[in-house]
Amino acid sequence: MSTQKLKDTIRDMVVAGKGILAADESVKTAAKRLASINVESTEETRRQYRNLILTAPGIEKYICGVILFEETLSQKTNSGILFPEHLAKVGVVPGIKVDEGLAEFEGSIEQYTKGLEGLGSRLEKYKKFGCRFAKWRAVYHITKDTPTEMAIRRNADDLAKYAKICQEHGLVPIVEPEVLIDGTHSIDDCYKVTDKVLKEVFAALKKENVMIGCAILKPSMVISGKEAAARAGVDEVAKKTIMVLKANVPHELPSINFLSGGQTPQEATAHLNRMHTLGENLPWYVSFSYARALQDPALKAWHGKNLEAGQQAFLKRAKLNSLATMGKYTKEMELDIAAVQ
Repeated sequence: MSTQKLKDTIRDMVVAGKGILAADESVKTAAKRLASINVESTEETRRQYRNLILTAPGIEKYICGVILFEETLSQKTNSGILFPEHLAKVGVVPGIKVDEGLAEFEGSIEQYTKGLEGLGSRLEKYKKFGCRFAKWRAVYHITKDTPTEMAIRRNADDLAKYAKICQEHGLVPIVEPEVLIDGTHSIDDCYKVTDKVLKEVFAALKKENVMIGCAILKPSMVISGKEAAARAGVDEVAKKTIMVLKANVPHELPSINFLSGGQTPQEATAHLNRMHTLGENLPWYVSFSYARALQDPALKAWHGKNLEAGQQAFLKRAKLNSLATMGKYTKEMELDIAAVQ
């Protein structure tokens, strides 16, 4: 295990004012994104979609790393450069989603994540493309009966095993325990579940001797269910999210990069910004690792045709999130962007 290599990657990915772009949509998910703008999903249109985002001029000002999907590794920019090579060339660290999707757990609504078998050999293959970090996602459903202790433990154990394998192969692991926003649950229900999940995840990481200082956490925010009757406001989301992190996350963890998880682009940015204006002393770098919340405005502006408009929309959203990592975002900035678009 090359500890120095891991530390070098952390140094390049924990940069003030920057976050991580999640561009690791599966073929199925990419097809849904393209369908939203009436573009058929083919290997070429997916390449164009990746090109739109990854070659946005100046992406490196706001983005320090990009999580890629396996198909994207061997695709090229419009100018003929492999996407991971292009990213490295402009100073953005290429990474890869390594889990193999979700499977039913114990015959219920609950799920575990596939992909541990043969993970080491796949990591060696991804390293040849220039990948320096990886990501593994586990999900937790909030209902009256879930998540169960068994599902919480199974996912925590698998996240820890994945993280250990990554570090043994010289890749920084992004650990993603996502408490899903779907449902009618209250923010207090979300807090209780997130607290249990994080406790179990860090206990499992410790048991596997994962180097916490060479890993990144990608959690969901503590937030009301999408269908909740009375959804909590920005202040409460920020306060409860920081509270649960302070209760469970070791100080030596270098970075927490939130997923947006079904929030609108505006919500995701406002919540992140408020965490930085609460006046709390945060022991970790707190940033973003958004997918839809960064890419949706770009897709709508691009519409399969207008590359420049799509890239401008992406960069504007990335800049707003960069400002949010410093507590410098305001609602008025959204109006300025709407006027330009």
